[in-house]
Amino acid sequence: MGTDERIILVTNDDGITAPGIAALVEAVRPLGKVVVVAPDSPQSGKGHAITIGIPLRLNEVDIFEGVEAWQCSGTPVDCVKLARDKILHRKPDICVSGINHGANHSINIIYSGTMSAAMEAAIEGIPSIGFSYLDYSFSADFTLCKKVAYNVTAKMLENNAPPGTLFNVNIPVVEDAHAFKGIKICRQANAKYVEAFDERLDPHGKKYYWLTGEFKNMDPGEDSDVWALENNYASLVPVQFDLTNYRMKEEMERTWKF
Repeated sequence: MGTDERIILVTNDDGITAPGIAALVEAVRPLGKVVVVAPDSPQSGKGHAITIGIPLRLNEVDIFEGVEAWQCSGTPVDCVKLARDKILHRKPDICVSGINHGANHSINIIYSGTMSAAMEAAIEGIPSIGFSYLDYSFSADFTLCKKVAYNVTAKMLENNAPPGTLFNVNIPVVEDAHAFKGIKICRQANAKYVEAFDERLDPHGKKYYWLTGEFKNMDPGEDSDVWALENNYASLVPVQFDLTNYRMKEEMERTWKF
């Protein structure tokens, strides 16, 4: 693998056999040499989890014609770490994660394995993008998603995005191609799931629980990712992983005395 060759690392959290990752591979293949490293089973909701205390398995598989691909027994973050250290032996030029089956807008970014994989790459200084589609169906049509993924990835490469650049891209479900309004650069909405646990009894009379919830958008702004998606735009949110509240820090430095 030549050091001057553009390398695109592809990963996800739905597992290496998910239709979304096949669509992403197809979308970005024209832009460089694609290498896939993805979990061997679904890892949705794992966030930034890493595997500690048990061994990780990494096996080469023949799933995508003409594309080097590896399946990993660990989390999406494990996949990115192993890809850099044991497969590529260098940083890829870009990392793309997805295409996730389901939304990762607003607060979902905190829980998302798709975005955590991209974030791990960004922490390593690799420009990265997480892609998600608001259709949860296994048989979802990824035609529009592939166009969005190609355009955003190509734009990131063309503009030589600085190390650590991280985008969260969500794609709406539209009635037809003419209803899609394009890609809108947004901020993360103030929205979340109002959650509860449904308590039930198993056949032995022991309690068990299902997590349930309803999505609530508390954000009236027309520049948020939720608004964009509700209005047939794909949302692109530039993300950072410095969680410091700088406004509060400045206020505390003025008013708190220790």
